[in-house]
Amino acid sequence: MVAVPRRHATALETISVTVPPEALEAYESALAEACGTIGFFLDEEAGLWTVEGVKDQGAHEPELTAALALAALVTGIEVLPVRSPTAAEGWLERTREAFPEQLVGKRFAVRGTHISGPATPGRLTIRLDAAVAFGSGEHGSTRGCLRAFERVAYRRPRHILDLGTGSGILAMAAALLLHRHVRGTDIDPWSVRTAAANARLNRLGGLARFVRADGWSSPSVTEAGPYDLVFANILARPLCLMARHLAGNLAPGGTAILAGLLVSQARWVLAAHRRHGLVLERLLSEGKWCTLVLRRP
Repeated sequence: MVAVPRRHATALETISVTVPPEALEAYESALAEACGTIGFFLDEEAGLWTVEGVKDQGAHEPELTAALALAALVTGIEVLPVRSPTAAEGWLERTREAFPEQLVGKRFAVRGTHISGPATPGRLTIRLDAAVAFGSGEHGSTRGCLRAFERVAYRRPRHILDLGTGSGILAMAAALLLHRHVRGTDIDPWSVRTAAANARLNRLGGLARFVRADGWSSPSVTEAGPYDLVFANILARPLCLMARHLAGNLAPGGTAILAGLLVSQARWVLAAHRRHGLVLERLLSEGKWCTLVLRRP
């Protein structure tokens, strides 16, 4: 789920779309172009996700129209948005109710600040404010990355990058477990600010640092490499397009954890990275989503 609050002086409205899992992240990104808060909710019986964005009524309409058109083009799935007036307090309360503590793998617990009580024994707790929480550990791609990270953490990587960091949850998990400095990047300035706020909430000090960067094209990313561990929880198509750059910026023996792709897309993404010398170490599935663990020999 996502919720990045903004101040507003006018009435609010909710924009919602219902999509299959393979279109979730594209439409989530589309609504984020115009909306100050984003949430997504799964209808388990139907197997469909409803993505909701809240914004000032009438605001950012050109951006919303363009972003929805791009999401339809990328996914091949076109949906009409539904609009409704919204009370900010009611939406936030629903967000909190839909954000219970998430136990992921054997080591991590992700919980909102609205949850009281002692931490779950034997787990590292990552705290997120329900009002600024996205990448909460609920989505299969995030859970897959955390599970994959548990299995490679024993290598004690030193130079770590979280590409497309979002909430910063993967960068924070690495910093908490390894006590290493981790760099997180995102093209979205809202995400960078939110990830930094989450790092402060978890008292990580300077261990997790976040900068705005456009993937591997940014010197701030490439000049800090090569990396021993790279997280890239994005989408299948950009992962394939960046395969050459990932291989070139991964240290010998380094590990890449790739996610944001469906099980049906794994072979396509794997082939793109094998062409640049990376080898498959492990494939983990989480429902319809999968995570690839690749290594540079």
